[in-house]
Amino acid sequence: MDITSLRPGMKVELEGALFQVVSAQHVSPGNKRAFVRARIKNLKTGQLLEKTVREGNDFKVPDCEEKDMQYLYHDASGYHFMDNVTYDQTFLKDDDVGENKNFLQENSLVKFLYHNGEVIGLQLPLFVEMEIKSTEPGFKGDTASSTGKPAVIETGAVIQVPLFINIGDRIKIDTRTGEYLERV
Repeated sequence: MDITSLRPGMKVELEGALFQVVSAQHVSPGNKRAFVRARIKNLKTGQLLEKTVREGNDFKVPDCEEKDMQYLYHDASGYHFMDNVTYDQTFLKDDDVGENKNFLQENSLVKFLYHNGEVIGLQLPLFVEMEIKSTEPGFKGDTASSTGKPAVIETGAVIQVPLFINIGDRIKIDTRTGEYLERV
């Protein structure tokens, strides 16, 4: 496949490792050969890399499969998921789930990425709604301030929220950045 087809979200194989394209900027510098300046994320390690791919350099599109799975529960052995079509259960260790554990809610749907029959990653919904379990008391009328305070959500993760948020409030969170978006 040639470099002009590189797009964000695409999975590619470079140097024996699997990557997802985060951003791709196509550059045609006058009388020189075109190239693409791409940011790619290693699907195993999560590491972000800057890569320059020149015209004429081909890359492989790996044979990947995505499946919708339902998160069931977490116990001492790890995280348990179920395929809603076949009802097969899949188990992932804490290391495989990584930072995604901060926003995993029981019975929520996640996408698993498979390569050669092996789970290489999971993708959460872009936004989740969580309840605030503990935080300092809010201040009435303090909605314009840009300052924040730490709050513990129902999964145990700590995020920054505005000062007017109280215990028991439900908030919307961006799972990609872990940032507060709005009160629900």
